[in-house]
Amino acid sequence: MTLVLDQLSTHSPAALYQPLPAEEARPLTRRFEWVHTPKHASWLNMAELEWSALQRQCLGQRLASKEAVEREIQAWETDRNARAVRVNWQFSTPAAREKLGRHDPA
Repeated sequence: MTLVLDQLSTHSPAALYQPLPAEEARPLTRRFEWVHTPKHASWLNMAELEWSALQRQCLGQRLASKEAVEREIQAWETDRNARAVRVNWQFSTPAAREKLGRHDPA
């Protein structure tokens, strides 16, 4: 199983040893493939912005059932898509090449 994680210090195999005994944590650390996103992952920031908007605009209320949660999320998503909400991307390709050029093998 592949885990895609950001660079938060707690997102590591060592974190499994805090809540679990070593004999349970060790097999899990070997079972997972630990993949960390780049520290400056703009796509991850965009995803986090959407999750934050969903929480503030939709899920920040008491919902009585799973079905109610699903209805609220569907209505939120439909509205968001109808309004064609976009992220204001300000990191241009030339700026990315300048800043991240050392990571580009080309």
